[in-house]
Amino acid sequence: MADLSINPRQGRLEGQLGAMAFTFMSSWPHVSSAEVEKGELVVRIARNHLLEFLSALRDDPRYHFEQLMDLCGVDWPQRAERFDVVYNLLSVTYNRRIRVIVTTSEQEPVPSVHHLWPCATWWERECYDLFGVMFSGQPDLRRILTDNGFEGHPLRKDFPLSGYEEVRYDVERRQVVKEPVSLTQDFRDFDFVSPWEGILTLPGDEKAHEVRQGMKRGI
Repeated sequence: MADLSINPRQGRLEGQLGAMAFTFMSSWPHVSSAEVEKGELVVRIARNHLLEFLSALRDDPRYHFEQLMDLCGVDWPQRAERFDVVYNLLSVTYNRRIRVIVTTSEQEPVPSVHHLWPCATWWERECYDLFGVMFSGQPDLRRILTDNGFEGHPLRKDFPLSGYEEVRYDVERRQVVKEPVSLTQDFRDFDFVSPWEGILTLPGDEKAHEVRQGMKRGI
C-alpha cells in the first residue's frame, strides 16, 4: 500500500533547493549559510555582496527569482548588528521560494534593491519607518506608515508599547493636538477562572460562576 504521507513533488522540490544550497555555499564565498528550512531555502550573505547575489538570483536562468514578494526587518537588540533585513523572493518560472538575509546596525546602510524590483521602494520605506534601517541609494527614503513628525521606530523591541505621544481632538481648540502619552487604568480584580469577570454569567459558564462565588464567600 502506498504511503500517502510522502509527497513526491515536495521531495523533488526540497532536493532542488538542497542542490541550490550546496551551489551557493561552494560558489559564493560570502554566503555564510544556506539551508532548507520548512521547505524553503534560507541564505545568509554579507551585506556588501547583497546586490551581486540578488542580481544573480533574478537574472540567472537557473534561478529566475523574478518577484520580490516582501522585504522586512527583525530586531535583535542584544547584537552589535541588531537588525536582520529579510528578502522573500519567488520564482514564478520554477514555482519555488528563497529567503535572503543580511544583518546591519543602526548606522550601517543596506544597499537598496529598488532598481532590481521597483516595488522594493515601498518595502524599504516601511523597514526604515518601523525599524530605522537605512538603505543607501534609495531616492525616496521617507516614512510610510507613521507621520513625518513621528519620533522613534515602533517595531524596535526597545520602543515602549504605549509610544511617546498620543493624538486627540481638542474640542475647545478645534484641532488635533499631540501630547505626551498618559495612560490611566483602574485596578481590576481578576479571578483567573473566567474571562467574563464583572458581567452576568453566560450560558455554558455556570461552573466558573459557581467557583467564583465560592471564592468570594471564602469557601
